[in-house]
Amino acid sequence: MKPVLYIVVPCYNEQEVLPMTSRLFLDKLLQLEACGKISGESRVLFVNDGSKDGTWDIICRLAEEDRHFLGIAQSRNRGHQNAVLAGLMEAKDRCDITISIDCDGQDDINAMDKMVDAYLDGCEVVYGVRSKRDTDTFFKRFTAEAFYKLLNRMGAEVVFNHADYRLMSSRVLQELAGFKEVNLFLRGMVPLVGFKSTAVSYERRERIAGESHYPFSKMLGLAIDGITSMSVRPLRMIISFGFLVAILSFIGVIWALFQRLIGGTAWGWASMTCIICFVSGVQLISLGVIGEYIGKIYMETKHRPRYIISERTWEKMNRGEDEPGRR
Repeated sequence: MKPVLYIVVPCYNEQEVLPMTSRLFLDKLLQLEACGKISGESRVLFVNDGSKDGTWDIICRLAEEDRHFLGIAQSRNRGHQNAVLAGLMEAKDRCDITISIDCDGQDDINAMDKMVDAYLDGCEVVYGVRSKRDTDTFFKRFTAEAFYKLLNRMGAEVVFNHADYRLMSSRVLQELAGFKEVNLFLRGMVPLVGFKSTAVSYERRERIAGESHYPFSKMLGLAIDGITSMSVRPLRMIISFGFLVAILSFIGVIWALFQRLIGGTAWGWASMTCIICFVSGVQLISLGVIGEYIGKIYMETKHRPRYIISERTWEKMNRGEDEPGRR
């Protein structure tokens, strides 16, 4: 039986590029269907992440014109990771496999052929990995590669040079649904699910149209979220630093007492120095220990919804709205 594929595409203010890339997604879907690799029930699912331009109107129009297009809209902007998750969770009960890909056309859409082939060979997860970063500036290339290395050093299991271009089976998605983190970092969460996986390399191109919605500030925020949501090692580093300061403080206490005994200091200086050094070391150790527990409580006790779907294109049509001829 041929697998049903859903291509999940998060969109935020993509009215300039969406009319072009939507055609590319549809052509690839039809090509895979014509090759007999996927079912005719396969779809392209757009996720509108609270766009302020005409992105949602374009998605609705595409859904009206062709049955292969579907769309959901979040109630407000929730961020890229939440938009991807919303699409995956919406698709998990409707398909056999999903491929998540950004809307800007930078990821090589032809890599989907190898991804589907790898799934048919028994892989449950297929990561799209950039083969090189020639299109990036030196600064972006350096910071991106440093980011992946830092994450691995911090204990987060991530695939080097992999973003959110990946294939996942419905089996993996069902297990991923059990992860209830509010602070999402899918690049670290998917490897935690396990199952047989592989990687497909591809070359990333320039954006087809429009401007990037991921400036340095957002990339930095993603890096911080990735480290803090996938690892408590920074908190342990604070404890180690606290012990180091405590040792240095103890040495400082001995030195201050020695200076007092030989009469090399003013009256009261030694006692004040001893107190400040000792208390500073104890405070850092205490904050590190408390932070270890707070970090775990922080990750476990928040139960806010990670996304809220306000509209679905198929629900609009079922409400009796005009429906133009569909392919």
